[in-house]
Amino acid sequence: MDTILLDQSLQDIKDKVINGERLTIEDGLKLYDTPDLLAVAQLANQINDKKNGNNVYFIQNMYINPTNVCEASCAFCGFKRKPGEEGAYTMNEEDLLKYVEERWNDNIREFHIVGGHNHEVPFDYYLDTIRTLKKHYPQCTVKAYTGAEIEFFSRISGLSMKEVLEELIKAGLDTIPGGGAEILTERYRAKMSPEKASTDQWLEAHEIAHGLGLKTHATMLYGSIETKEERLIHMDRLRQLQDRTNGYMVFIPLAMQPKSINAGLKRRTSAYDDLRTIAISRLMLDNFDHIKAYWINIGPQLTQMALTFGSSDIHGTLIEERISHAAGALTSQGLTREELIHLIKGANKIPVERDTFYNVVKQY
Repeated sequence: MDTILLDQSLQDIKDKVINGERLTIEDGLKLYDTPDLLAVAQLANQINDKKNGNNVYFIQNMYINPTNVCEASCAFCGFKRKPGEEGAYTMNEEDLLKYVEERWNDNIREFHIVGGHNHEVPFDYYLDTIRTLKKHYPQCTVKAYTGAEIEFFSRISGLSMKEVLEELIKAGLDTIPGGGAEILTERYRAKMSPEKASTDQWLEAHEIAHGLGLKTHATMLYGSIETKEERLIHMDRLRQLQDRTNGYMVFIPLAMQPKSINAGLKRRTSAYDDLRTIAISRLMLDNFDHIKAYWINIGPQLTQMALTFGSSDIHGTLIEERISHAAGALTSQGLTREELIHLIKGANKIPVERDTFYNVVKQY
């Protein structure tokens, strides 16, 4: 289907897309600035159609946040607690197994584990969390610990990031999630997450993981102080690493959530920005197979719209998501498989239940 351009200045970008040429940061800025949002959507949808056809993927997974105690003071976080602060917690083995057992169903295929940078416990605590889950639920993939957490573990253990990852893999780690990236520029990180891994350290953690055979995920937390150019620099840095390793499976744009659930519209990203960012991600990240619409942050109905803006994945059931909701997300904390299937079919797409590595479990 030919893309209809209302903004003729997009013709050169349209030609690049048709010819399979890589877009530049300058192209990305033009896509952010154009009022012709539907043309951006059509171009992104063409790319996604070539890569994934009508398939839209989801997984039955469970979120686990073993601790909310954190040494960092990220400006956007409502989840963290300091040691001894009201509401601070650190699960022991009994707590962990009880948490999973109370939420378990036999269709869950993945544990998604992210937590605070808790320096009150040793590196062995984080290894034991994986060992415990693998022992009791060997059929489940463990997706655990962001690139920022890998750098943190290196500091508290005295091990290199490679040695940290090797120990985690021995314990049963299957993949690492994409969090902790925020925006991959030092201007942003100095203001928003100064105690966490630098841009280079986060990218290095993923490059090492790819070298050790792990396929990983990448995110971008947008909607605060970053410029549009910084979003595109972020995408370009991921694209360059993917050129070298081909280790990323999916890119997940994450809309910033306000710290209060009662925050007004002015404190939230707009639907236009969310859909435009998903579409531009699809166009810029030509070497990624999937762009995920994260329903937790943008809501189920906008996620459904995103399936015609270049997205091929809507994440999963989650069971109980805490981090975005601690920061003001308005969505429910989980959706059922039937709800996800209904959402995808409502967009005239084919629901495909997958495992962590995009192997097909069942097509609906």
